[in-house]
Amino acid sequence: MTRFESAKELYSAFNVDAEAAIAALKNIPVSVHCWQGDDVIGFDGSQSLSGGIQTTGNYPGRARTPDELFSDIKKAFSLMPGKKRLNVHACYAFLGEDKGKVDRDAYSYKHFEKWVEFAKELGLDGVDFNPTFFAHPKMKDGLSLSSPDEETRAFWVRHGKRSLEIAAEMGKAFGKPCLVNIWIPDGFKDVPADRLGPRLRLKKSLDEMLENYDKEWVIPAVESKVFGIGVESYTVGNNEFYQNYAAKKGICCLLDNGHYHPTEVVSDKIPSLLAFYDKVALHVTRPVRWDSDHVVLFEDEIKEIAKEIVRNGATEKVLIGLDYFDASINRISAWVTGQRSMQKALLYALLLPNAEMKKMQDEGRFTELMVLQERVKTLPFGDIWEEYLRRENMTDDYYTEIAEYENNVLRGRK
Repeated sequence: MTRFESAKELYSAFNVDAEAAIAALKNIPVSVHCWQGDDVIGFDGSQSLSGGIQTTGNYPGRARTPDELFSDIKKAFSLMPGKKRLNVHACYAFLGEDKGKVDRDAYSYKHFEKWVEFAKELGLDGVDFNPTFFAHPKMKDGLSLSSPDEETRAFWVRHGKRSLEIAAEMGKAFGKPCLVNIWIPDGFKDVPADRLGPRLRLKKSLDEMLENYDKEWVIPAVESKVFGIGVESYTVGNNEFYQNYAAKKGICCLLDNGHYHPTEVVSDKIPSLLAFYDKVALHVTRPVRWDSDHVVLFEDEIKEIAKEIVRNGATEKVLIGLDYFDASINRISAWVTGQRSMQKALLYALLLPNAEMKKMQDEGRFTELMVLQERVKTLPFGDIWEEYLRRENMTDDYYTEIAEYENNVLRGRK
C-alpha cells in the first residue's frame, strides 16, 4: 500500500473523499500577478513605485524587459500546479511605436494583445486586468480619481474607461469574464480638513467609469485599504466607502487580507459578503505587522480563507488572486511558493469533514466539534498533497529547478 492509499483510508474514516478533493482542486483557478517579477515597475516608463506602496530588497535577477518577464513567468508557471489565470496591470502595456505618444488614458487592447497571446501559449484559464492609478506624473498631490483638479480627475476616469474596454476584449479572447480590480492610492499624510469631498469625487469618478462597460465580459471590483506609505492619516477608498458603493452599484468587492486593521481577518468577511454578493474577489497576501505584501505561506489565516471558500460551496463565487511583491528573495521562488501555498490551503479545506462539523455546530455539539477539529489537524495531509503534485507531473522540490534557472539566466542580468 502506498502512502497515498494509506492516507486516503485514514481520511475516509472521517467520511472525506481524497480523490474528490484532488479532482475539485484541479478546477479552482488562481489568478497569479505579473508584477512580482519586476518589482511593480511595468513597461510604460515608470522607474520606481509611488502611491503608498513599496517593494523592498535588491535580490539579483529582476526582469528588466518584457522578454525577461515573460521568460520568468513561464518558468514560474511551469512549477505551479492546478488551474491558473494571469493578472496584468495597465502599466505593463506594450506600447511599441506609441511610446511617448500615447498616455494611459488612450491605451487600447492592441497594447495588451501580447499578454493574451502569451497566456494562451501557457494554456491559462484567462487574464485579469487592473487599471494603474499610481507611479505616474499625472498623480496630482497624491490624488487620482478623487482629485479636486478636474483635468487630473478626468484623465484618470478616461484611463478607467479604457481599462474596462481592454478587459472586455480580454474576456472575449478566452470566452470567460475578466476581473477588473479598481484600487487607487489616494489619501493624505496628515489629518485632512475635508473627508467627505474626496469621497464624493471618487463616487462621481466611479459612476462615470462604469457608465457603459460590457457586463458580459467584465467583472468590475473595488478594493479598499486602511492606509499607505505617505497617506497614513486618511484613505479615500476605505472599506465602508467601497462596500456601500459596490452594494449600490451591483459590482464586486475585492478583499485584500493586508488592507484592514491587524485584528480584522478576511476569512470572516468572505461569508458576510457571500450573504449579499454573487461574486467576491480576493487578493491573497501575507501582512506582517500591517500591509506589507509578503509572500503567501501555508499559515493559519490562509487556511481559514480557504475553509470559508470551500465549506460555503463558493469555489466559483470567490475569485482568488494573489498580490505580493518581494525583492529580497528569488522572485520566481516567491511566485511559486505563494501559489502553492494557496493551493495547499484549498486542498486542506477540501479534505475537512465540513458537513459533519457544520452539523455538530447546528446541533450545539460544541465539545465534539472542538475535538474533531483538533483530530483532523494531524491527518496525513502531506501525502495527499504529494499525490496531487505527482498527478500534475511535479514534485515538492521546486527549488532545485529554480536555483538552476537562477544560475543559468538570472545571474546574467547586470
